[in-house]
This record gives sequence, structure tokens and C-alpha cells, in this order.
Amino acid sequence: MEQTSQSGRPAVFLQTKGITKAFAGVKAVDDVDLSIECGKVLGLVGANGAGKSTLIKILAGAHPQDSGSIFIDGREVSIPDPRASTDLGLSFIHQELTLVSEFNAVENITLGVKKKSFMGMIDWKDTRERVQKVIERINLHAPLNVPVKELSIADQWLISIGRALFLNARMIAMDEPTASLSETEVEMLFTVIRDLTANGIAVVYVSHRLDEILEICDSITIMKDGKKVLDTGGDMSKQDLIDVIAGRHVTAIAGRVRSFEHVLLELDAVSDNNKVKDVSLSLYKGEILGISGLAGAGRTELGNLIFGSRRLKSGSMRWEGNPYRPRTPSYAVSKGIVLVPEDRHTEGLIVDNTIAFNVNLPGVRLTRSLSLVPVVSTGKGRSIARSVVKRLQIKTTGEAAEVSSLSGGNQQKVVIGKWLPGNPRLIIMDEPTRGVDVGARAEIYDIIHSMSGNGTTFVVISSDVEELPGLCDRVLVMVEGRVSGELSGKSITKENILKLSYTRQTPNSGGNKDLPK
Repeated sequence: MEQTSQSGRPAVFLQTKGITKAFAGVKAVDDVDLSIECGKVLGLVGANGAGKSTLIKILAGAHPQDSGSIFIDGREVSIPDPRASTDLGLSFIHQELTLVSEFNAVENITLGVKKKSFMGMIDWKDTRERVQKVIERINLHAPLNVPVKELSIADQWLISIGRALFLNARMIAMDEPTASLSETEVEMLFTVIRDLTANGIAVVYVSHRLDEILEICDSITIMKDGKKVLDTGGDMSKQDLIDVIAGRHVTAIAGRVRSFEHVLLELDAVSDNNKVKDVSLSLYKGEILGISGLAGAGRTELGNLIFGSRRLKSGSMRWEGNPYRPRTPSYAVSKGIVLVPEDRHTEGLIVDNTIAFNVNLPGVRLTRSLSLVPVVSTGKGRSIARSVVKRLQIKTTGEAAEVSSLSGGNQQKVVIGKWLPGNPRLIIMDEPTRGVDVGARAEIYDIIHSMSGNGTTFVVISSDVEELPGLCDRVLVMVEGRVSGELSGKSITKENILKLSYTRQTPNSGGNKDLPK
């Protein structure tokens, strides 16, 4: 007898049986059975390329399955297109939010929905009243009449959830929902998710942040190489989850206590127009310096100041004791300073081109002009790309493969790899493991440690407070554009980073140094 919920509907909202999907003969999803229950949170985890995104796209009507069946409320259904998916009560919120940036919250929530009208004119009063009911459910306090581009990422996520509720969604899939959120905003999102499930809505939570998976999910499905390898009620340890996802035992990175002598870069009271305020620091050759803080703390802007993509307003910088004032990124690169940006897709890669093309983009000396169009020299360029692929162990069919065919972790390696032929002396990495699975994370950490051991200096800007202990020699925490404190050695802990992240600084306060464990 089929189990039912209190509403009289089946307790299992959606099921897949034997779902299979192949691209060019390679199975991206292979015979997957999935059960999504009403009023429950299902964690969907796995390495990049495990098949999670393809499975989600099948449910969203973006890809037809090659074989297998989908059932909703016990009835087999067909999902030929996104409209059919929406009509069945399925909603999907992707990591790269699909809101119309120039539209306000009301316009985004009701986008594409038929609205009440009078004599050909939309009844916006009625529409706003309907939206208000949704707004109250998600506890959104942002102004409704300003373009969403002016709102925080957290508010934009709430608006996306509000749109799903406005469409009467019975299941909401969330892809990396906390990637750009602060700890406080994560807790706010979790409160909304718990309210959704209390009202019978199913949530599929896709994330590489395993602590969040263990906290918010009622059950967890792990995928690897297109197959479902494990269903669990969420009673596994984090280490066990990591080992299943990676397919091997992954050893935690150990704490680092090293000493340095040669000062490479010095910042003295540097400020920009409004995001970076009076920051001073010394950076040593071979050091790994972490920059942490809440969203909007000025971390990314500080990295861009050093790289020359943001204008210095006051203060000074010195590179090996000599004045350094980069007005362009090319000047920084000429000194051996490079940047791995936060958004690899829009700022770090041309994903529709090859690995070889991307690796050789910074090497102007390897290009030649053909009718004013720059063309990467195929001889030396491919040789260098093969060397980078081998050095960073990029999983690919070859340097001629398109970057879009790679997993997120391997795409990140290409962003790092394109700078290596120039032998950089300082690599600024902004959110280096965002959207990267645990196995690839460990490989990126190994790359950083190995290069650091050979004298390359790193600045690692990260909102993931769990990756900085063990990875970094020192961590500076920023609050509202200022450094609130410095941690080193064993004092680099998640707890200390969070404590400094909520310690507001005032001009000339000096910050705190080396909080105790």
C-alpha cells in the first residue's frame, strides 16, 4: 500500500526509475532511481561530472532522458520542456541566478505569469497583493520597487524562492544556494527552507558544502560517474561522505607553522573609493596568506587593487622594496603578479574554446596576427598546454578539448594553469574552490602547497572558513573594508575567523592579532 502524507497525497512526491542519459555515447546519468519526499530536504551530492546537473536538467525539461521513467504522485509523467516541468510543480534555482537584473522584485516574481488585467492594462495592485503573501512567507525585507541588481545575493535568492512559490511549486531544487552567502545569510536561508518543508514542499539541495548537507538534509543521495552509489538518512560522518564522493580516502590538511624572511609585497594604509579602507600588510616570499570576512567586507576589492584592476585612492604599495602602483593588470603581470578571479566563467575562461587556447591567452609572445585577428601559434602553444595539463593533472581527452567539456574542478585548474608558463611570483586566488568537489579541492590545495614550497606566494581570498585552516600560513580577516585581525599557525580556526568577522573596526583601531585558540 502506497504511503500517503497528511494531505492525502503520496508521501513520495517525485520518483525516477532507471533514468539514463548519454552524450556522444558517454553516459552522464546511468540507471538512476531517485525518491523525493513531500516536506523533506534531499541532499544531492557528488563530484563535478557525477551526473547531478544532468539529472536536474532532465527533471527541468532541458534534456529528455534516453530511457527510464518519471513519476509524480505515483503517476508516470512526461517532461518534454521547461513549461511542462513548471506545470507539474517543479522549480529550479540555479547557482547563477536567472533574475532580470533591471526588473524589481515584483516583476521578477511574476515574470511570465498571466496577470489580472482591466481593459488591456495589468492590474498591478492585485499583482502586488498576491506577491505580498509570498513575500511574507519568505521573510523578505528588501525594497520591492528597486532593480534586483541593487539587492544583496541573499535577497536575490529569496526572490527566486518567492517566484517558485508564486508558481505554486511543490518541489524546489537549489543549486549551490550558499556559495555567495555569509554565515548569517546561510542561517536565514535555512530558516526559509525549514518553513517550506513544514508546509509540505520538497527541497532538493545540491551543494559541495558537506557541513550544510549534514545540517539541513533529511536524506542524502550520492552520485559518482553518472550512477547513484549511495542513499543515506544523513547519519554518516563528513569524512565518510568525502571518501564516498571522492572514491578514496581523503586525508584532512594539517596545520602549517612556517617562517619567512623575504618581504615580497608591502601595503601601507591603502584605500580605494569606498570598499577598501586603510589596509596595511606585509606579504612574504613563499607564504600562503588567506583573506577572509563576510560578503561585502572588501576581500575581492583588495585583491583587485593589488592586481591593478581597481584604482588606488590613497596609501602606497611596494614590490620588493620599490614603489608599486599598478594602473592596469598588464603592469601587475609584468611584475609576476596574476589573478585567478572569483567567476571563472565570465572573467577567467573562454569556455567555448580549447584548453590550449585558454592556457596560451596570457602569452602574447606566442600569438601572431592574421588579418588583425590574434591567433594562438599551434606549435609552441600546444606544447605548453600539454605541459600544463600534465603538471596540474587536468582530466581531459587532450589540450584540444573545449573547456566547456571539463568539470568545474578541471576548469579551475585551467584558470590556474594559464598563468604558469609566465612563472608568476604572486598568485591571487579569489574563491579558488567555489563549486568544486572535494576531490578536486584536495588537488588544488596540493598545487598551492607544492608551488608555495618552491617559492611562489599566494593570496587566497575565501568565504569558506573551513578551507583556510591548514591551507594558509596566516589569515587576515576583513570587516567593512578594514582588517579586523590577523591569525597565524594554530590560531587559524573557523571559530576565530568567525569571531573576527563580526568584530567591527573603526579608523585607527588597529585590529586584533593572533587570537588565542
